[in-house]
Amino acid sequence: MGVSVDEFLEMLKQLPETQQSDGGDWVSLKVRGKGFGYLWEKTETVGLKATIDEQIALVAERPEVFEVQFTIGRFGWVVVHLAKIDADELFELVTEAWCLTAPKRLVDAHEAAHQPYA
Repeated sequence: MGVSVDEFLEMLKQLPETQQSDGGDWVSLKVRGKGFGYLWEKTETVGLKATIDEQIALVAERPEVFEVQFTIGRFGWVVVHLAKIDADELFELVTEAWCLTAPKRLVDAHEAAHQPYA
């Protein structure tokens, strides 16, 4: 269990048009210029965009893994402690944050390309 910073950065390569920019103490994660996350390498934590309901549920279920970062509008950002989460769950949360931010056509194209075969 646990995801390293390098493993997290590798995950991002699976999401189209993801950009990273240095913000000093953090790395900002964006898709087409809009933010969906932050990485603090020093503390090995990630801040991810989520719905407010998702933010509340995550923090209530496992406060040792998740904490409230902030809320803005209809979104609740959540801090994730990388050492306390498994890779599959983290990738699901990162993908959800990306989907909440990316343009619909880009999300649709990504989802169509990753549909399981029937």
